[in-house]
Amino acid sequence: MSPLLKTIAVLGASYGGARAAQVLAQSLPKGWRVVLVDRNSHMNHLYVLPRYAVLQGHEHKAFIPYTHVFPAAKEDAEPSPHIILHAQVTSLSPHSLTLSRAFPEHGIEGSTPTLDFEYLVYALGSHLPAPIDLWGPVADEPVIETASVKQRKEVETCGRPTVPQTATSAPKQGTKPEAIQWLKRFQTRIDSVSSVLVVGGGALGIQYATDIAEIYPAKRVTLLHSRSALLPRFDQSMHVEIMSALAALNVNTILGDRLDLSSLSPRKTVRIGTSGKEERVVRTEGGREVRAELVLLCTGQKPNTELLASFIPDAIVSEGPSKGMVHVKRTMQVAVPVPESEQALLTPESADEAEEDPTLRVPYPHVFAIGDAADAFGAINAGHNAYFQGEVAARNIIKLIRRAEVKADNVPVESVPSPATIEALDSETDTDTDTESLELERYVPGPPAIKVSLGLTKSVYQIQGVVGTRDSDSADLDAHLMWRYFGMEVDSSDAQLYA
Repeated sequence: MSPLLKTIAVLGASYGGARAAQVLAQSLPKGWRVVLVDRNSHMNHLYVLPRYAVLQGHEHKAFIPYTHVFPAAKEDAEPSPHIILHAQVTSLSPHSLTLSRAFPEHGIEGSTPTLDFEYLVYALGSHLPAPIDLWGPVADEPVIETASVKQRKEVETCGRPTVPQTATSAPKQGTKPEAIQWLKRFQTRIDSVSSVLVVGGGALGIQYATDIAEIYPAKRVTLLHSRSALLPRFDQSMHVEIMSALAALNVNTILGDRLDLSSLSPRKTVRIGTSGKEERVVRTEGGREVRAELVLLCTGQKPNTELLASFIPDAIVSEGPSKGMVHVKRTMQVAVPVPESEQALLTPESADEAEEDPTLRVPYPHVFAIGDAADAFGAINAGHNAYFQGEVAARNIIKLIRRAEVKADNVPVESVPSPATIEALDSETDTDTDTESLELERYVPGPPAIKVSLGLTKSVYQIQGVVGTRDSDSADLDAHLMWRYFGMEVDSSDAQLYA
């Protein structure tokens, strides 16, 4: 790979990161490349994981090759400069990052493999809840308490929470075979128990509860939710439909009561008759005792922003419902709060010009954040929102590059200046530039949208404010459609989905 190529690094190749990389690859001028980095060898299609953790025989469909994210070069064209790296990011600074492994074929080598970049799209999402965290323990696997401090630090420096190794797991490499085995072990655990407590009534908890209840009707399934309504951000009729489905599947649903986390440890159990098996006994904050062989904590996720916080600590929301997320402008550029001492200098004109909260400023115009990691103006954490945010970030990077190229004709710098000069260049007058066409795009989230499965064939959805149900969904949740989105020419034929 030519060292003269300028780099846009995209960290995270899931729904948002992959889309940002695709838009960039389609529009970048010659001399630029996209480097897409992900710790997994395959895209993990998160929305099918709870189903495949219960229903056997489909687990291979959840992991999609990244080989077709970028369009293949035409026969008579030069090879595509864009690359995908299977590695973990171990540190991050304004214009470079280090990786967990070297890629000599791409000029990334040495004991501390380093990638320099001109622009960055941070799309590392969030730490997944335990029931779908393929890098963590399976269900209630016993944890080896002697995991070394070194192992813990290695995980932490890769921007992930500390997860001790389990009795049946080895250090993770993020490969498809590992992930398939994780799901198979989960299936075995679900199959082996007679009762399950699902804690958390979000989409994940609802899907687990209804899938287990339908696939294993003899099991006792309880769903515990801290609020009085399920999915309160959506129309009340969503709650009504879900409650009806839970009742039809004999799921015992407890609303308005929260699990007392202190009851999880020390572990209290009771024997189940003469079977020799035991149920855990946990307690709610309201004093209710709930018994289950298996407890699944589907209680939300934590933004994966540790790496970004390492060099822009002020960009991280410190408190409130968005705690841990990254402040962004509507351009999807990472932002930091304006000091209170300077806020008094803000004028109504400056606020109008910003078209958003003027108390945020952009310290590094070349750094963007999208998806679950970004505090994006009320957008729910969902793949479709990350997708659209990725498009906005990518188009804005293209505009910044084009703006810099045009302005560079009038200043004594190289043909394409570094992003650090962009703000200075913006202050120059350029009568030949169509400033309107190069104005940065602003992200505005659409109305909340969601689809939640309620057993193997039924689902409820809300799109553009309209609530409806389906009764003919496929058992594998049409995973092949996501394969097509990632460029794979497949249909629903099972044989094609093992790549």
